Amino acid sequence: MGPERIRRFSRTERALHWLHASAFFVLLGSGLVLYVPRLSELVARRQLVKDVHLYTGLAWAVLIGALILLGLRHGLRETIREVERFDADDLSWLLRRGGRPGRFNAGQKLNTIVTAAFAVLFAVSGFLLWYGERDTRFRLANTILLHDGLMYVALVLLAGHLYLSLIHPSTRQSLRGMIRGSVDAEWARRHHPRWAELADDPSVRPEGGDGKPERLVEDDGLAVLGDAGRADVASARDRA
Repeated sequence: MGPERIRRFSRTERALHWLHASAFFVLLGSGLVLYVPRLSELVARRQLVKDVHLYTGLAWAVLIGALILLGLRHGLRETIREVERFDADDLSWLLRRGGRPGRFNAGQKLNTIVTAAFAVLFAVSGFLLWYGERDTRFRLANTILLHDGLMYVALVLLAGHLYLSLIHPSTRQSLRGMIRGSVDAEWARRHHPRWAELADDPSVRPEGGDGKPERLVEDDGLAVLGDAGRADVASARDRA
């Protein structure tokens, strides 16, 4: 038998993450070409790059919106409530006084909220920039400053996100969860104890009694439900 794992992210949550990440990298790359003169000269296809930037943004907005609407019926509503809810454990975690995080720690909650806010601001400022080229009444001086400022801050946040998910030894397990859906059970007990105990103790139910994380054991590359996870669970509605 392989290592014990716990289901952490549903397919909807992973689809949202990777759709947003893919669009962000395309938008970032095309935006840098439009913003940095040397890159613009090197590519020498400014109009094409502008079209890629515009239509990627449109596709991102439509697909993200559709995925959220579909996901609300499959547990995403509970995930949103979980991210928005801050308690004493979250405050203790932020102050480095311990705390017992649920499925998301306070840093992950804040990152999710900031990412969502930036996505809205990028979309609004991007639309105003596009429309301002067609109607000068909407050509606002501060719009480009907002759009560019968001880009700089987003780059810093992206660097930190990549470091924690790819390099930092104590947090790299999170990447596996976002790729395959499950994480190592022992890692979960150390970093997300309040959430992991739901899988360890069948008698413990999350607030509201909606479901509990699935406890898995990987056998020859296949994930199967472990003894503590054979109860009736709703993996798409995992809650801390």
